[in-house]
Amino acid sequence: MKWFFEPGHSAAEFRARHMMVTWVRGSFKGVRGSLEFDPDNPQAMKIDAVIDATSCWTGEPARDAHLHSNDFLACETYPEIRFESTAVHQVGATAYQVTGDLTIRDVTRPVVLDVRFLGVWQTPWWEDGVDKGPKTRAGFTAKTSIDRYDFGVSWNDALADGGVVVSREIEIVLDAEAVLES
Repeated sequence: MKWFFEPGHSAAEFRARHMMVTWVRGSFKGVRGSLEFDPDNPQAMKIDAVIDATSCWTGEPARDAHLHSNDFLACETYPEIRFESTAVHQVGATAYQVTGDLTIRDVTRPVVLDVRFLGVWQTPWWEDGVDKGPKTRAGFTAKTSIDRYDFGVSWNDALADGGVVVSREIEIVLDAEAVLES
């Protein structure tokens, strides 16, 4: 079964430790891509997702501009973040470990997503104020963490006592609403 991610209802969120004392959270709204998924054969799942790096938002304009700069995401040169799955391992009735290749700043590294399937529903589909449904939708959440230095996102500054301004580890949470293609 072939699905597409509905961009308006799919997002990637992240958090990084700032100044060793608090979490800074942000999100990417420009998530799109395709999914091959059959609830009766989940091990055959295939994911191809693209995140618009320029949609990075933390709510603080100066920080957002810094994240878009060459110090971090280099959005002018690398406007997309990509993920392509390579293997799926079922670890529970609705839980999977999905291994894949994550590309940030043209650097590709393997990552493992802890994915949870939330179910399938028949729903309305609104276009220009008209319900053109029903459409079949499926929900998924996924979590992972990465070392941003592995992807060349290595700007930092040292603090007294061995601390850093921004943690190397970035925690990522994905929410995906997939629509079955007709």
